[in-house]
Order: sequence, then C-alpha cells, then structure tokens
Amino acid sequence: MEMIWFTLAAVFLCAFMGRFLSLNTGRMPLTIRPNRGYIVLAALCLILVAGLRNNIGDTYLYMHGYQVTDFTWESVLQSEDIGFNLFQLLLKQLTPDPQLMIFLTAMVTNLLIVIVFYRYSRLVEFSLYAYITTGAFIVSMNGIRQYLAAAIVFAAIKSLLDGKWKVYFPVVLFASFFHQSALIMLPIYFLVRRKAWTVTTSLLLAVAILIVVGFNYFSTMLFTVIENTKYSEYENFQEGGANFIRVIIYAIPLIIAYLGRDKLKAIFPQSDVIVNLSLVGAVIMLISTQNWIFARLGIYFTLYQLILMGWMIKLFREKDQRFVYLMFVCFYLLYFFYENVIILDIRYTSDYIKWPF
Repeated sequence: MEMIWFTLAAVFLCAFMGRFLSLNTGRMPLTIRPNRGYIVLAALCLILVAGLRNNIGDTYLYMHGYQVTDFTWESVLQSEDIGFNLFQLLLKQLTPDPQLMIFLTAMVTNLLIVIVFYRYSRLVEFSLYAYITTGAFIVSMNGIRQYLAAAIVFAAIKSLLDGKWKVYFPVVLFASFFHQSALIMLPIYFLVRRKAWTVTTSLLLAVAILIVVGFNYFSTMLFTVIENTKYSEYENFQEGGANFIRVIIYAIPLIIAYLGRDKLKAIFPQSDVIVNLSLVGAVIMLISTQNWIFARLGIYFTLYQLILMGWMIKLFREKDQRFVYLMFVCFYLLYFFYENVIILDIRYTSDYIKWPF
C-alpha cells in the first residue's frame, strides 16, 4: 500500500505543478492549459505503478491465463472479446512474459484518461487526485479489459460533446471488441445529449429508487433476459451490494453541480452532457448497493464524474474556493484510507518496484 500512497502524492504534486505553471489560452471550456511536462510525469507515475504490478484484483488471473492459454487465430475469432484476445495472440509472439501485457494495457488505459483530464478538467490535479482516492485507479488494475474499453470510449469525449455520432459510434464498437459491455454507451449517447436537470433527470432518479425498492422483482426479470448469455452466471453472485458511502462520494459533485448549475453552464457550456453521464453513473451506483455486480457498468461513467469533480470547486465563491479545495482533499483522503486500508486492505506487489526504493 506504501507504493499507492507514494503514487497519490507524486501524481497530485506533478499535476498541481502542471496547473500552477499553466498557460492562458482564452479558449473554452478551459481558459488555461496545464504545463504538459508535469502532466506527462503524472501520467508516467500512474503507468509505471499500474503496469509493473503483479497483484491486485484479477491481475494474477490475467497473467496466468496469458501464460497457459494457447492463442490461435481460430480460438480468437470464435471468442466474444476478440480485440483483447487478438492483442494477447500478437503479444505472445514477442514474449511469453505476461508483464508486458499488463504494462501495455495499463499504459493505454491511463494515458487516455490523463489526456482527457488534461483537456477537459478545470482542476486537472484534483481529477487525478480523485481518480486515485475514489478507488478508480485500483479498479483499473482489477477489471483490466473493461477499464481499457471504458478508457477508449472516454477518449471519444469530444465527438460525444459535439454530437458527432459518426465518429463516436465506431469508437464504441471498437471498444466493445475488448469488452462487450461497452455497447451500453450507444443508447446512452441519446440519453445524455440533452439539457441537464430536466424531467429526464427526475425520471432517472425515480427509476433508480423503484429498482432499489423492488430489487428482487427487477433482478428476476433481468436475469431472465440474460439467462442464455455469458453474464447469466452473475445471478448466483453473492458478495452483497456496494458500500453506500460510494453512492455519497459520487452524489456530492452532482449536488454541487445542481446548486451551481447556472455558473457551471457559464464556465463550461458543454457541461450538460458531463452532468447527465455523472447522473447515470450515480444511479447505477445506487442500484449496485443491492448487488455489487451492477457497479461494473458504473465503470463507464466514473471517469465523467471525475471530470465533474474537477469543476465543482470553481462553483463556489472565489473567496471560499481555497477552503473548499482543502476540505475536499481531506475528505477524499479519509475515504481513500477507509476503503483501501481498513475495508479492502490493499497490498501492492511488483517484481520491478520495491518499497523502500
């Protein structure tokens, strides 16, 4: 866990210096552009720590599967997630060592995420800080394929904001070759590209509450629909629901965005899409309190919530922003300690990075 703490400090410091030495562009939505050199250093920290690990979540299973599986063109073409298996087939021609597979997926995933934060988060260091402290960084080292797919879709944010579906849809389809669940972002395109805080917002919240209240009935219908798919095994998933504190964590920026909606619209004209995506993520997180497996879908929306976190402090009065900034830094740090040290007891190991150095 010491390595994760070091990563948090290094990434936050590098990104903070990047914004401190930023340039004024005068263009919306970001009127400032952080120093690229420091942002590259922050990205490098994330990539090295994630890419050189040999544990956390499903990492061991991915590495073991890479070693023992005999990838062939026939088996790849018959598999459901063709993209990831094709990637492993080609990579195994170079080396039987699974560490390169872990490193490359971590590099692509984290690089895409940092690039988007760099371009769309007002306080890039806070979005990266929240990326680690909310547990998203840890999750990216667990659901490797799904987070890779989410990062690819996330990289298409400009086409989503600009309404260029002819660009956005092919990117989503490409991501689905790494994890089929990425296809959920196709219908989501039509749902989120509308004004925030409308009747749709109320309907989403109402549906979420109804599902939570009548979860047994809802889950029966859902698993009946997917009983002949590979996801039918989740019917027997018995690890309980997600921690309700996570719902609060992702609801806070939405509450602030609602209270400061006029100012947010003024400083970030395309914020409606980000707010709507964040709302869908919060709704999914609320549903996942009944069964943790639904939080898997929330992976696709968490990243947009982190962008929103990078704007929420700017919605307060200017004289209060420093205090609010410090308050949220402390709040998310306490949550990070609670979830990853007390609850999950995360242990980081690597064959290449040792602590102390």
